[in-house]
Amino acid sequence: MSCPICEKAVDAAYKPFCSKRCADVDLAKWLSGSYALASNDPDDAEALFDAMDQAVQSGENSSDEKLH
Repeated sequence: MSCPICEKAVDAAYKPFCSKRCADVDLAKWLSGSYALASNDPDDAEALFDAMDQAVQSGENSSDEKLH
């Protein structure tokens, strides 16, 4: 098995990576959005947009309450 980042031999302590550095590189790719899971379901995107709208609206409502 080889490291998915640099293709060196895997170290059991960092499996499936060869080092902490490669594990951190992989984590950074996930957190930055470089990796994504594809979906053919348009409802997934719509549900995400609805959830984002609700979060924004609830944030606006709570900040309005703090002002009054």
